[in-house]
Amino acid sequence: MTGSLRPLIAGNWKMNGSRATTRDLLAGLRAFLRESGPAGCDIVVCAPAPYLPLAADRLEGVSEIELGGQDCHTAVSGAHTGDVSAAMLLDVGCAYVIVGHSERRADHGEDSETVKAKGETAIASGLTAIVCIGETLEDRDAGRAVDVVGSQLDSSLPDGTDAANTVIAYEPVWAIGTGRTPNEAEIGEIHASIRARLLDRTEDGSGVRILYGGSVKPENAAAILSVPDVNGALVGGASLDATAFWSICQSCP
Repeated sequence: MTGSLRPLIAGNWKMNGSRATTRDLLAGLRAFLRESGPAGCDIVVCAPAPYLPLAADRLEGVSEIELGGQDCHTAVSGAHTGDVSAAMLLDVGCAYVIVGHSERRADHGEDSETVKAKGETAIASGLTAIVCIGETLEDRDAGRAVDVVGSQLDSSLPDGTDAANTVIAYEPVWAIGTGRTPNEAEIGEIHASIRARLLDRTEDGSGVRILYGGSVKPENAAAILSVPDVNGALVGGASLDATAFWSICQSCP
């Protein structure tokens, strides 16, 4: 964890859930808040687009948990059937949006220039962009992880990035949903390299939060969150279980 930066724990539900599970999961988180009081971190839940209005309704009056989208279009509006704009996300109660997740890059062919454009649209619309970057196993095994992640960051970073409007999420592609994670030294190396680039690229580089994502769970959260320059986590599968997700939130130093 870096200095006094407040950690952020973001749950990415991906393409999972239903109206019933959305109600149950958020009821569980609200119960933990009532029982334990606020966690020592900011909390965001990124629900599938169809369930965002329901989630917003269930989180009304709960200032400790904010809502996020999982993607947005580069355009403000227009003839883009099936897409969602950043303004729409803001309108239904979102404060954050994930852009550039490796699953979007792989499944939809998104390149870093597109990710940058999405981030800039999100910021212009009043959302905080969670910009995802990360290397493949082939890159890692070839010793290219630092260079690949650095190149992605340079190409994906929205113009005008600062601590208030952008979060970086480092997610090694080979660790997402696999149960595998890099060791603490490997995480620390990448996060330190990201921090150095942020300091070089932005006026507010020391204040931009850098999250780690990729098979984060209650059993490894405390160790990961104690690594220098790890300012929180982007949580996938474990965010679908209120008990597990709350445990990760409680793991923040």
